Amino acid sequence: MSALTQFPLLFLPVCFCVLTLAAWLGARVARARRAETEHTLDLALTATLTLLALIIGFAFSMAVGRYDMRKTYEEAEANAIGTEYARAGLLSATDAARIRQLLGAYLDERIRFYEVRSDARLAQVDTDTARLQQQLWSAVETAANGGRDVFVAQVAAGMNDVLNSQSYTQAAWWNRIPGEAWELLVVIAILGAALFGYATHARKATAVQVVLPLVISVAFFLIADLDSPRTGLVHVTAQNLRALADSYAEAARGRAVPHTP
Repeated sequence: MSALTQFPLLFLPVCFCVLTLAAWLGARVARARRAETEHTLDLALTATLTLLALIIGFAFSMAVGRYDMRKTYEEAEANAIGTEYARAGLLSATDAARIRQLLGAYLDERIRFYEVRSDARLAQVDTDTARLQQQLWSAVETAANGGRDVFVAQVAAGMNDVLNSQSYTQAAWWNRIPGEAWELLVVIAILGAALFGYATHARKATAVQVVLPLVISVAFFLIADLDSPRTGLVHVTAQNLRALADSYAEAARGRAVPHTP
């Protein structure tokens, strides 16, 4: 189930078809039994749909919270890299040039992390990012061996923030709604659709029976889309990282002063 929710555009029609089928089966059972809508059935339907609405609300809140977290960590990464780029000027000219060169390449890889969609390209980005992190820390160690003063300590602390921010970002992208929660949502939705179909089993209400499955499917699609950082339609863009890279490119051409978020 959790694997299917990673592809919201596929999850939407599958969910709609399953729920529509459940509503149709509920209506078919009701017609076969020539059942009349009872008060107890209305209570069961109301209770089921109320519970489903509450769980959908909680799931939507979880998805929005994770989406906001990913945006916050993107901004934090830009701040950490920009601060470290500025602090590198406290070192010698050679060490500063080396660290800033590596930070520029590292910044490009972090932008690619937000833009790639295929697993193969993402694996390459992760490999290049890990390699650059090792080189960045080695460059700081080299500077520290040359002189252990307060300025080197500030650069080392800033580099630690750069590396930590990437770990926080990765954790936020891995943090998704649990598969068990999705299974509970789908089970309750199927039961609700079946009860809805049973309650609206009259032939004149056939068109109405697709309304509830459609509404639930759209709600599930929105939740899955927000919870899928790489395969959904709503993406966290590297807005702050891109602005930082553009400011450094402008500075390299002598048109502006490097911008630090």
